[in-house]
Amino acid sequence: MNDASPVIAENIKLTQFAHGGGCGCKIAPGLLREILARAPQGLVPPELLVGTETADDAAVYRLNDQQALVATTDFFTPIVDDPYDFGRIAATN
Repeated sequence: MNDASPVIAENIKLTQFAHGGGCGCKIAPGLLREILARAPQGLVPPELLVGTETADDAAVYRLNDQQALVATTDFFTPIVDDPYDFGRIAATN
């Protein structure tokens, strides 16, 4: 280990911070609706074709009359304890 390497405690397991694992570890749809209902809505641009109101996995934003951008974010809880391995899995995903 060189001086620039971070010190990592050996007894910390990434999986201890998750109640489940992987993409299947989602909160219940009802709880998600409740959380989103309390979140500030802010300004919704007219170009936003699909937003949070549909509970969809992606947002759709109109770029012009011919094109739209479909955007999604994937987040999952740790499924392995090694940070390096988890980073590799996340990057591959």
